[in-house]
Amino acid sequence: MKFKSIITAAFFAITALSAAAQSNNIVEEVAWVVGDQPIWKSEIEAQYMNLLRDKTPIQGDPYCIIPEMIAVEKLYLHQADMDTIEANEGAVNAEVDSRIAYYLNMFQTKEKLEEYVRKPLAEFRQEITDMVRNSYRVREVQRNLTSNIKSTPNDVRRYFETISADSVPFIPLQVEAQIITINPVIPRQEIEDVKSRLRDYSERVNSGKSEFSTLAILYSEDPGSSMRGGELGFSGKGTLDPEFAAVAFNLNDPKKVSKIVETEFGFHIIQLIEKRGDRINVRHILLRPKVSDNDLKEAVVRLDSLRNDIVADKVKFNDVVGLVSQDKATRANRGMMVNSDRESERAGSTRFTMAELPQEVAVKIAKMQPGDISEAFVMMDPKLNREVVAIVKLTRRIEGHKANLAEDYQTLKAMYEDNKRQQILTDWLAKKINETYVRIDENWRNCEFTHKGWIKEK
Repeated sequence: MKFKSIITAAFFAITALSAAAQSNNIVEEVAWVVGDQPIWKSEIEAQYMNLLRDKTPIQGDPYCIIPEMIAVEKLYLHQADMDTIEANEGAVNAEVDSRIAYYLNMFQTKEKLEEYVRKPLAEFRQEITDMVRNSYRVREVQRNLTSNIKSTPNDVRRYFETISADSVPFIPLQVEAQIITINPVIPRQEIEDVKSRLRDYSERVNSGKSEFSTLAILYSEDPGSSMRGGELGFSGKGTLDPEFAAVAFNLNDPKKVSKIVETEFGFHIIQLIEKRGDRINVRHILLRPKVSDNDLKEAVVRLDSLRNDIVADKVKFNDVVGLVSQDKATRANRGMMVNSDRESERAGSTRFTMAELPQEVAVKIAKMQPGDISEAFVMMDPKLNREVVAIVKLTRRIEGHKANLAEDYQTLKAMYEDNKRQQILTDWLAKKINETYVRIDENWRNCEFTHKGWIKEK
C-alpha cells in the first residue's frame, strides 16, 4: 500500500473507540504494541467501520491492513515528537470545519449527527481535530525526509529507459489556452447597499450589541472562513490580498472593527484577533455585490464585440489582453492560462487535461481547433467565487499519446521523483521498524504485511 493511501485512510478514523466497542460488543484487547504505544482491538474495529461507512476500498484483509496502517502512523508521529513538529492550527481548523460542515449537511441536523456518532458534537469535533492534526504532522515528517530530492534530465532519461512498455503512462488530451475575462458592471446602488450592511455590522460590534464572529457565521459570503466566525488563521502579509493586508496589519485594537476594504473578492470588514511577529490572525466578513442577469448580458455583448474585432483582424488577441482582461493571474502573460491543480504533475505549467480546466472553459474548448476563439460566455471564477464573462482562444492541442521525453518531460520527471520519494520513505520505515520494539498478539500475526520486520525473530 502506498503511503498516500495509508495516510488518506487514517483520515476516516473519526468515531470514538469506546463507542465502537460498546456498539459492537467488542471484547477489548491489545492487538499490537509499537514502542510503548498499544493498538487496541476496538481502535481497529472503529477504523474498519468507518472505512465501510465511507465506502473506502480495502485491498486485502482489513485486520492486517488497518493495524499496520495505525502502526506506521505511530512511527511517523514518534519522529514528529522527536523533531518537535507541530501542525499549522489554522490549516487544521479549516480542515475540521470542512468535515463538520460535510457531516452536518449529510445528517441535516446536529441532533441526528450526534445520534449517529453517539456523542456530543464538541467531543466528535475534538476527535476529528486530533486525527487531522496527526495527519498534518505525518505529512510534514514525510516532506522533511524527502525534501532534498533533485533530478537532472539524465536521471529522468535513465528512469524512462528502465520503464517497461506496459508501464509507460498514457497521456490524455492536453490543451493550452489564452483567456480574456471581464467583470460585469455592478450598479452603484448595489455597491452602496453592500457598504451600508457592512457599516451596520461594524456599529453593532463596536457598540457591543453583537459579536463579530456571530455576524460572520450568519452573513459572511466567504465559505472558507464563515463557519469559523470569519477567522482566517495566522497569515503573513505576502499570503493575503495586498489591499486586505494593508488594513489588517495596521489594526491594533481587537475590540474595534476596520474601515470597509475593497478587494477583488468583494468588500470586507476586519477584526484583529492576535499579532505574532510578522504574522497576524484576523476575522473578516465578506460581502459581494450581486450581479443581475442584465449586467451579465451587457458584459457578454461587450466581449462578443471585441471577439468580432479580433476575428476580423482589426486588433490582435495578444495586444488587447493586457488592456481589457480583468483576470490578474493571466493578463500580464498574454492571457495564457496556468494550471493551478496542485495534484497534477502539470501544476504551474500551461498544459491542462480537459478535466483540469474550469468546466465552462472545457465545454468551449472541446469543440475548437488551435487558433479558434470562442464566443463570449459566463463562467464561475474559481478563485473569486463569482460570475465573470470570458472568451477563450485555443493555442495548442496535444492529442492523447504514450508518454515520451520530448513532449512529456515534466510528467516523467514527476514520476521519477515520486518513485525516489517512495523509496526513501520505504527505506526509512524499514530502518524505523527494525529499531522499534514491536509486539503483535498471536491472533493478529497471520498476515502478509506491506512492510517487513514487524514480527521480530527470536
